[in-house]
Amino acid sequence: MNEFERIERLPNYIFAVVNDLKMQARRAGEDVIDFSMGNPDGPTPKHIVNKLIESVQKPKTHGYSVSKGIYKLREAITNWYATKYNVTFDPETEAVATMGSKEGYVHLAQAVTNVGDVAIVPDPTYPIHSYAFMLAGASVRKTKLKYNDKYELDEEAFFNDLEVAMIKSVPKPKFLVLNFPHNPTTVTVTKEFYVKAVKFAKDNNLWIISDIAYADITYDGYKTPSIFEAKGARDVAVESFTLSKSYNMAGWRVGFIVGNKTLIGAVQKYKSWIDYGMFTPIQVAATVALNGPQECVKEITENYRQRRDVVIESFENAGWHINKNNATMFCWAKIPEKCQFMGSLEFSKRLLTEAKVAVSPGVGFGAYGEGYVRIALIENEKRIRQAAKNIKRFLDKF
Repeated sequence: MNEFERIERLPNYIFAVVNDLKMQARRAGEDVIDFSMGNPDGPTPKHIVNKLIESVQKPKTHGYSVSKGIYKLREAITNWYATKYNVTFDPETEAVATMGSKEGYVHLAQAVTNVGDVAIVPDPTYPIHSYAFMLAGASVRKTKLKYNDKYELDEEAFFNDLEVAMIKSVPKPKFLVLNFPHNPTTVTVTKEFYVKAVKFAKDNNLWIISDIAYADITYDGYKTPSIFEAKGARDVAVESFTLSKSYNMAGWRVGFIVGNKTLIGAVQKYKSWIDYGMFTPIQVAATVALNGPQECVKEITENYRQRRDVVIESFENAGWHINKNNATMFCWAKIPEKCQFMGSLEFSKRLLTEAKVAVSPGVGFGAYGEGYVRIALIENEKRIRQAAKNIKRFLDKF
């Protein structure tokens, strides 16, 4: 039989190892405290759910929808940018609604990538940021993500490494992937970073794909910048966002991409061939989410901030020091000194089997994620403190 080359390019999902152990433990009746997946545990705000119910009761909303998103939703997307970043986009040519930002990202890569193209992706990375391009026939050039103890990007090192990547890559890279606040490391950047990034892209004939999925989930006064606050960004860039985290709508699968007309046009055309868009009532409800009151976003963010603080405090008492981050729904935690010999995968496996606590091994996000684990803030305070007690007993063995 012929091999399926595209699927062969996908490695075994390293997170599946932890997931399998987690399922085995649960089937055996064990209580696993699960920090492994960034799956919001809170309800979707009531006004959004009510709008879905109202819309779904109208028979006319049950037919085929629009692949690029209904106009009202694309208008809400551009209004969101105007309100949040004082940037204006044309809903027709500079915005496209997607089935979550992950689907949108993959479809963008499929639409604009030629076989043999090269994309620069900082490492560690959310896996699809690399594999979307690899599935489209491109090669990926990794650059090490460097940051300080406050999870702030070392911007000088970042651009130095980009210069090296441009020189050493054959053929020359065509795409640069940015994702700040960063998954998994929570790393943040300044507005000035994007000014330099746009200039670098123009000087080197690069397209930039920026993902700001965690733009709203920020703490301690930090505000996420957009690449479109930098002059000339729409000449070289697009940016994606998702409603999954800000509005607890992960399962609804609503996201969007805005920016450069050439790239947006390519996604719109590609989607017109392969899907009919999201179910219309979901799009209507998403419009209300973006246009409606934003107090719910503040409440969701405050909930994550409180959990972050409890993780850092209680895990410290258990003997595991974690530096404080100022964005995302995760903590990026260096493995305790006494356990570093294990590596992130073995540590995650033993933490699950011996302490009944599930985390994501850093190596699953790339080679430079080794030595760390990602902790998703998806358990309540009581469960976090119980996890810390379990972890203390585990660490006391060493």
